[in-house]
Amino acid sequence: MPHKIDISHKTVFFIGAFILVLWIIYLIRDLLIILFMGLILMSALQPLVNVLTKLKLPKALSIGITYIIIIAFLAGILISVLPTFIEQTNKLIVTLPRLTDQFLNFTSINKSVFQSEVSNLPKNIFSITINISDNFLTIIFLLVLTFYLLMERDDLETRISDLFVGKETRVRNLIVKIQDKLGAWLRGQLFLSIIIGIFSFIGLTLLNIPYALPLAIFSGIMEVVPLIGPIISAIPAILVTLTISPILSLGVALMFFVIHQTENHFIVPQVMRRAVGLNPLVVILAIAIGSRLLGLIGSLLAVPIAVVIQIVVAEMIDARKI
Repeated sequence: MPHKIDISHKTVFFIGAFILVLWIIYLIRDLLIILFMGLILMSALQPLVNVLTKLKLPKALSIGITYIIIIAFLAGILISVLPTFIEQTNKLIVTLPRLTDQFLNFTSINKSVFQSEVSNLPKNIFSITINISDNFLTIIFLLVLTFYLLMERDDLETRISDLFVGKETRVRNLIVKIQDKLGAWLRGQLFLSIIIGIFSFIGLTLLNIPYALPLAIFSGIMEVVPLIGPIISAIPAILVTLTISPILSLGVALMFFVIHQTENHFIVPQVMRRAVGLNPLVVILAIAIGSRLLGLIGSLLAVPIAVVIQIVVAEMIDARKI
């Protein structure tokens, strides 16, 4: 005799509401990503804001001074390297056709296909410029959002913890732990990028490689891309030196290999593993999932998202043991 399955109105309503929530999350996923980035930036800036507020400065003024310090630091670095960067980049652009011909003759790649890609370079640069302009507005929005998150941090922690009646203290401690880990991750990532950029510049300069500064800056920027970033960062320098001397290109490849092996075995364990405490296998899986779901931005944010999940799951396990 067949069994009759009854589905209550509450079950239908719950399933419908759940699907609706997922659909809304999908529609506002870009805003949620920016919000998460704001939380990371807030967590990274909070220690400096705390130092200034302990000096009896108003919180808004402390945040403003924090912004000024960071902007002044970045501007100082930019001003100090900008003339050399522009000069070397202009030389690289001028000599690009000659380097392209030498590279094609050396590698025997289909010249017509490669040159067609090079001819599209101005169009690609224009497209990138438009994207940068759009992203500039996003950066301004992110900075404003981070400012208000820093201003309302204590109230937000209180309101969120008050939602969990009887567990307010545990939830508040959980939020603080998450913020500490996220801030440590971002500060550690920036430190690694600076270290790799400096080491790359020193190595390229000692090997007398042309365009050492833009190549080193590219290497430092690509450090933020997990796993494949260090590999991609070495490719332009190797291609440039390949047109000069195959032996020199091997030396450059060896230099990048030594730099990144030193980073992986000595610098990263002291910086990132202490900061986030994630197993390397978990990091690889998180990056793979993040890149599949959200592309490049997903791979960049995969580690901090995995950190948050790890902390929350560990807290839930501890709560069940009590």
